[in-house]
Amino acid sequence: MPLNVLTIATGKKLYADMAVNLARSFWLWNANNAIDFYIATDQAHFLPNDVKIYSKIIKLQPAEFGLGFSPKLHLDKIAPEGQTLFIDSDCLVYGSILPVFEKFKGHDVSVVGNYISGGDWFGDIGNICKQFGIGHLPRFNGGIYYLEKGETVNKIYNEARSLEKKYDKIGFVRLRNRPNDEVIMAVAMQLNQQQPIPDDGSILGEFVNFQSGIKSDLLNGFAELYNDPADAHYQENWHLTVSRPLIVHFLGHHNQIMPYVKEVKLLTYLFANKWPLSIAAFVTSIGVTVPQTIVSWLRNTLRPLYRRMFGIRMAKPSERIIND
Repeated sequence: MPLNVLTIATGKKLYADMAVNLARSFWLWNANNAIDFYIATDQAHFLPNDVKIYSKIIKLQPAEFGLGFSPKLHLDKIAPEGQTLFIDSDCLVYGSILPVFEKFKGHDVSVVGNYISGGDWFGDIGNICKQFGIGHLPRFNGGIYYLEKGETVNKIYNEARSLEKKYDKIGFVRLRNRPNDEVIMAVAMQLNQQQPIPDDGSILGEFVNFQSGIKSDLLNGFAELYNDPADAHYQENWHLTVSRPLIVHFLGHHNQIMPYVKEVKLLTYLFANKWPLSIAAFVTSIGVTVPQTIVSWLRNTLRPLYRRMFGIRMAKPSERIIND
């Protein structure tokens, strides 16, 4: 059965740029693996030649599958035949993902997550479970989805698209003013007896549950995220304190700061400029890592003084929200 990685980049150049970074990180570690990389996009003209050479482009029309998170509810239509691992464009790959396919193999639709039966997750989960007559839902980060094309997959995604139309009526809470694919897919999966892969921190890492920092060395295939009990941002309801994932989801503002910007510059030097590894790593260190570290230190040191003098500055609206 063919192995595929798929990402979607629609709506804004921002997503095409991130898809380029994802593609390069995938190729860095999986060039010798028999895995096809697909980019589904309505802006193929933004993709550089090096990415076009080793990627397969699925051309979409603007808003062909909706806006916001909605395109992820059409993976059954977009994905090629075989085993497909969907990865959000704001992720980077830190190693061979062949083991990920092995873990998911045999699932029609799956995610990396754990079950919840109550509390708040874009809605009152206890009430939502009661509505649908189910005992629990898989809770997960939608940075990745796995599917093996077939009738069961079609049934699940048809169910998900039906749920999206009733999103507000069900009692789901919107994300960035849009229906959130995660809770929709959670219900559709549970109604069709689809199980998640237990989250042990080895496949996907993200910053919702790991808010205590990250160490990232893409060139050597190392990423480590922290949920430190001694840290002010410790997530006590999360079962892991350390994650060493193959895929890191740089969601939100994390794709605008270190270490993402450093890894992206490294990938640019390696693939667009075709520089040797040693030169690319050295220039990235001198041009990005060192100055960014100094700026970060100064910002953290001077921020308390700035706030005492001028107050707290309003955060800039996310580019993902404006006209998305």
